[in-house]
Amino acid sequence: MQVDRSCVVSSAWCACLILLFSTLGTRVSEVGGTHQSIPPSVVKLWASAFGGEIKSISAKYSGSQLLQKKYKEFERAVRVDEIDGLRLVKRLADDMEEMFHKKAEAMKRLVEAAEEAHLQHEEDPDLQYEYFNAVLINEVDEEGNSVELGGEFLLQPNDHFNNLSVNLSLSTVQVPTNMYNKDSAIVNGVFWSEALNKVFVDNFERDPSLIWQYFGSAKGFFRQYPGIKWKPDEHGVIAFDCRNRKWYIQAATSPKNVVILVDVSGSMKGLRLSIAKQTVSSILDTLGDDDFFNIIAYNEELHYVESCLNGTLVQADVPNKDHFREHLEKLFAKGIGMLDIALTEAFNLLGDFNETGRGSECSQAIMLVTDGAVDTYDAIFAKYNWPDRKVRIFPYLIGRESAFADNLKWMACANKGYFTQISTLADVQENVMEYLHVLSRPKVIDREHDTVWTEAYIDNTMDDGKGPVLMTTVAMPVFSTKNETRNRGILLGVVGTDVPVSELLKTIPKYKLGIHGYAFAITNNGYILTHPDLRPLYGDGKKRKRKPNYSSVDLFEVEWEDKEDTLRNAMVNRKTGTFSMEVKKSVDKGKRVLVLHNDYYYTDIKGTPFSLGVALSRGHGKFFFRGNVTVEEGLHDLEHPDVALADEWTYCNTDEHPEHRYLSQIEAIKLYLSGHEPHLQCDKELIQEVLFDAVVTAPLEAYWTSLVLNKSENSDKGVEIAYLGSRTGLSRINLFVVPDELTNQDFLTAEDKEGVFNADHFPLWYKRAAEQVPGTFVYSLPFNSGSENKSVVLASTAIQLLDERKSPIAADETLTAHMY
Repeated sequence: MQVDRSCVVSSAWCACLILLFSTLGTRVSEVGGTHQSIPPSVVKLWASAFGGEIKSISAKYSGSQLLQKKYKEFERAVRVDEIDGLRLVKRLADDMEEMFHKKAEAMKRLVEAAEEAHLQHEEDPDLQYEYFNAVLINEVDEEGNSVELGGEFLLQPNDHFNNLSVNLSLSTVQVPTNMYNKDSAIVNGVFWSEALNKVFVDNFERDPSLIWQYFGSAKGFFRQYPGIKWKPDEHGVIAFDCRNRKWYIQAATSPKNVVILVDVSGSMKGLRLSIAKQTVSSILDTLGDDDFFNIIAYNEELHYVESCLNGTLVQADVPNKDHFREHLEKLFAKGIGMLDIALTEAFNLLGDFNETGRGSECSQAIMLVTDGAVDTYDAIFAKYNWPDRKVRIFPYLIGRESAFADNLKWMACANKGYFTQISTLADVQENVMEYLHVLSRPKVIDREHDTVWTEAYIDNTMDDGKGPVLMTTVAMPVFSTKNETRNRGILLGVVGTDVPVSELLKTIPKYKLGIHGYAFAITNNGYILTHPDLRPLYGDGKKRKRKPNYSSVDLFEVEWEDKEDTLRNAMVNRKTGTFSMEVKKSVDKGKRVLVLHNDYYYTDIKGTPFSLGVALSRGHGKFFFRGNVTVEEGLHDLEHPDVALADEWTYCNTDEHPEHRYLSQIEAIKLYLSGHEPHLQCDKELIQEVLFDAVVTAPLEAYWTSLVLNKSENSDKGVEIAYLGSRTGLSRINLFVVPDELTNQDFLTAEDKEGVFNADHFPLWYKRAAEQVPGTFVYSLPFNSGSENKSVVLASTAIQLLDERKSPIAADETLTAHMY
């Protein structure tokens, strides 16, 4: 069906009628044993009659004509405004900045409390302290007594934490399995960090939208609030080490350029080469998206691990690191180790890369993984690194022998690095971590409490069964402020808190973006933080798995029509501006395509590495209308039993205060309008429009009820549901059959993700109807209908009032019918 693009429309509702038609065994049968020819004119007549009947049923049961007439009555009370996209994106960025700032302020309070607690603490090597170990709490021995570091720890389910059993008064401490949980350094750290419990609780009271808060210690323990019990895997192991997490590494160190040299001479055969490979892999774990690296294997010759990337450094994103790991496994030991040519290549590589202006000239390192060095190579260091010593050297001596350890120690000390010996595979992780403390020293000495934000990742603990819960983490480093350690630059650890991406979506008024419009955010590396086309999982149902590299999906992978990366580059460079292009948007799980012309507006979110974009489709997507009714009228019609509001839209922020969390959105609106709850934050403009939609659409309830009462047993058999959805997320529904008789049991449920209003998109039927000629119906069948005996037909229409003003779609109506 062609859309009349010259037609200028005003405000309209989309009412969607879903008609479920079931054609049971319909076919042209043989007459008298011979095939009968049917003239085309007869077929055309049948088609015309069939089309007329469907249209008549659709118009009758949708109530579209009644709604259009009702809207006409309110025409004079409606004002149509064009959306200023640039102003809108700036306002949204300001709202997000404020939200992010609240999280960062909470972390600053934790940093101040941690540094003060450590300042007041005197290290005691004999300190005995019983703390709540996250693994051992509520565990008892064979005699029924609490185990050591366990004890009774009150846990209660909490809906804010996805009904996990937590303790909102205390934190628990997790210690990696490979560490002794009563080690003196750990016990002392746990003791002074108990002071954070009070701040954890205070932060949560100030900002009830906070979820996990934590302190990751440089000693390896992890203090988490609220307190929760940890369970080992099937092997009795908890491999989690907070110092390996991106939020810790990003906060502890600055962006860095790293060249890893791996000795593959003959003496590295067997276990030594295995330990060396694991060491390199662990070093890669400590690199993030802001870092650049390369790996060079050496004997009497140089061998870039990835031969296609000779002479340059690559970004340490997940795909690159995984690619290099695959090539690591191909290394084998032979020949003689010529470290001098390897060091020379590494220094030249770093120097050449610095001239490109990429990476970080301020933080550079050469990681040397070898079983020994026969010389100190001071001539090479004098030529390339002294006197400035801009490149730190970190030698990792592989094996138990220490014959050549002195030379490696000298290299480390003469080049502001750190020497480590790794004798077994079990030693790798702990020893690799040591270099992070050295690289953090400049930040500690300069007291740079930088706030860092991670890219989006999936948090399994908060999986609510509705889909992946994407998070970003804000983190800050904690330093020792004692006078005797200030000049040495001692990193105590990192504090952090998780922020669900859904929190960002709550700040975005979907009703202002139009039917096809959306907001999205990316990191300074171009990776998506949130975008409606970001799909981190694959598979169906409970078998869904994470896609490889789901956290490093680049904007150009979803906005692929931008061939020159104009939009991406502008946002990565944190610019403010506009961009336009024609796009093809897939809907219905990629089975259908809509061709749109989008205008993009973008700006940076200050105080974060993120940039925000808004896409508005031209036509009705660039306009917004405002209606006006009294509060009394609106509330009266809003409380009708057939009315519901979009689950994922935020009319009122019921998460801000605990006493509001059990309110439905309609209950919250009533409380807000009563004026008796000043702490309840609501979108005043959205509520006004919801009340308007409730009043205008109210007559449909009586109209649909009369159809049900007057419907004879055989007339119009098959109509199951009439459904209305408005531009404000308000919906009305009427069933013409009992629920158990519905052909499509998933329709309008959480399982039908594309068929309901979500935080980032309008329903599919709403989108399709909005692109058609006003007053016409769009009919669609499921793609699997050909293999079934029943055909489910969805009929939807946009209710629009034609006049000389441009405006958005106001609502959409849908019917389902089951026709025989």
